[in-house]
Amino acid sequence: MKKVLVTGADGFIGKNLCSHLSECLDIELLTLDKSSDSEEWVTKVRDIDFVFHLAGINRPKTEEEFVIGNTDLTHKLCDALKLAESTASIIYTSSMQAERKNAYGQSKLAAESILLGYAKEAAASVHIFRLPNVFGKWCRPNYNSVVATFCHNIAQGLPLKINDPSTELNLVYIDDVISTFVSVMDETFVKTGFCDVEPVYQVTLEQLEKKIKTYKDSRNTLLTEEVGKGFERALYATYLSYLRPDQFSYELPMHADERGIFVEMLKTKASGQFSFFTAPPGITRGGHYHHTKNEKFLVLKGQALFKFRQVDSEEYYELKTTPEKSCVVETVPGWIHDITNIGNDEMIVMLWASEVFDHENPDTIAKRL
Repeated sequence: MKKVLVTGADGFIGKNLCSHLSECLDIELLTLDKSSDSEEWVTKVRDIDFVFHLAGINRPKTEEEFVIGNTDLTHKLCDALKLAESTASIIYTSSMQAERKNAYGQSKLAAESILLGYAKEAAASVHIFRLPNVFGKWCRPNYNSVVATFCHNIAQGLPLKINDPSTELNLVYIDDVISTFVSVMDETFVKTGFCDVEPVYQVTLEQLEKKIKTYKDSRNTLLTEEVGKGFERALYATYLSYLRPDQFSYELPMHADERGIFVEMLKTKASGQFSFFTAPPGITRGGHYHHTKNEKFLVLKGQALFKFRQVDSEEYYELKTTPEKSCVVETVPGWIHDITNIGNDEMIVMLWASEVFDHENPDTIAKRL
């Protein structure tokens, strides 16, 4: 079993890392924080295989705390490793600020120098990540992350203060950070010294605000963004993590008449929309055809009779479906179609349409079979 030590486990990156490491059955996870005494540091680093040195300080009351929380703490770690005669590999979360002449950056730069000295003396591997802005779940809003602040404030209806909307951010997603860190620990990431997390996303404050607001508005418009990959996937997941539990659900408009109810659930920009409808026994819905639009029906409850007639040739076809078989019935352009509940109970049908309904150009021509 691999023994892994994490400093700063209660921080944003630390919480996410420990959550992932706790899912691994072959890892014994130990943690330390800056309040632990020197004896505890030496005890915990003994026989350790890998160290994630995440602890530090970036919002102190005085500039001296930068040295104490970043430089001196790194000294403390390296001294403990030397006393324990350890050659454990280390990942250190530094900052892009290390390239700048400010107190925070200089304290990080000094910590890097200490670690590189330890690596040379102990013949150990050290990996230094000068991270840009990291975003993701569990990051503290209104602190030092603009993404966390935007997500939290927009989700909770609080105002934003933007001095320069054109300001460009370089961002890395927390899951990409953790994945890279774990690959270093597992020795599938072989580079040592200064390392990078990829991909790095670039976005302006104006673009960031607009994107997050569309996520909030989507509950009213029902129009989802393309949140399945890349930056949109990461940002949408981050936004959702700032919802309160009482915000986890929302109601949809329901259209009801004697034929049952019809509810639109989700609309996409280029891949249609999802909805469902019900029908009491004996009720027929549909009775129209499309020139281009097509639909997919899945009966979730009840017995359904689908009937089709080709507009030009009058060719006729029908089929019955029940929930016992997950059978998708697809409408074809140029074929009149309807669906009848031929059972004794309410029928519930899931529906996907290839395009969002356009009242000005519905492509839905009423015609009975």
